[in-house]
Amino acid sequence: MKIGYKLLAEGYDPKEIVRQAVAAERAGFDFVEVSDHYHPWLAEQGHSGFAWAMLANAAAKTERITLMTGVTCPTMRYHPAIVAQAAATLAILSDGRFKLGVGSGERLNEHVIGGGWPAVHVRQEMLREALEIIRLLWSGGYHSYDGQYLEIAEARVFDLPAELPEIVVAAGGPKAAKIAADLGDGIFNTEDDPSVLETYASEGGKGPRYCEVMMSYAGREQDAVAAAREKMRFGLTGWKVMAELPNPGSFDAATATVTEDDIRQNFSCGPDPESHIKSVQNYVNAGFDHLTLANAGPDVDGFFEFFTSELQGPLRELKTA
Repeated sequence: MKIGYKLLAEGYDPKEIVRQAVAAERAGFDFVEVSDHYHPWLAEQGHSGFAWAMLANAAAKTERITLMTGVTCPTMRYHPAIVAQAAATLAILSDGRFKLGVGSGERLNEHVIGGGWPAVHVRQEMLREALEIIRLLWSGGYHSYDGQYLEIAEARVFDLPAELPEIVVAAGGPKAAKIAADLGDGIFNTEDDPSVLETYASEGGKGPRYCEVMMSYAGREQDAVAAAREKMRFGLTGWKVMAELPNPGSFDAATATVTEDDIRQNFSCGPDPESHIKSVQNYVNAGFDHLTLANAGPDVDGFFEFFTSELQGPLRELKTA
């Protein structure tokens, strides 16, 4: 079982995100993934630094921990040719410790370049084309590609790492799971529903299975609940909403009725390790083997200490019930 830490770039300034990456390595995490957003989900979060710059800085300041985008959309705000180049460079700078997490994006981040927001089936086809382009450019030499939505013309990535980064594809349904099986090296999800993993396996997917587990640590349960409601309540809207709303104000309106009881029902909150372990067990039972802990609590360093002393050992021993 591999255990990672979610670097919430919407909640902290860029220097703090890099500091947390270093601290996560020291605490014993196997990997960190950083959200790649243009806007925060909520105004209360207040930040949204450039993920690739933060990862490059973290690569220079760490030695062991794997670094990931969690996740990048390689179709609109970035052209896939640029993502191919950026990922190859980061793999070199990190001495092979970088993995590329990709997904079909959210309107919150991608609409900022103009041109509208495509329907979900179009976004998925664009993602497929983007991954084909990235794979093509990583094969070396000059290449052109003429897809329905994306193209490249005589492009070449000159600096390629000795070992190419793994591509982990975010999938919330069967179509995306097939893309992950066809063109990815692993799959990523945020829900403990095994059906997506079943589709991934049936389509030939054999790579690592990443999940993101929301939790909120604090010395008092009430403080953990309040912090999660303030800055992470957007997660309760679900991906059909999260992919479509355009700005933090929209998410504020969509989550105005979220209560602290709603948070308690959807997050493991407080200082009791058993509560958090039980929550993670649901994801293990669903078939995930790479657990990304996303802490909504107010005390980051306290959470790292809590992980080292109370969570790390039991989580690494979890098996499907």
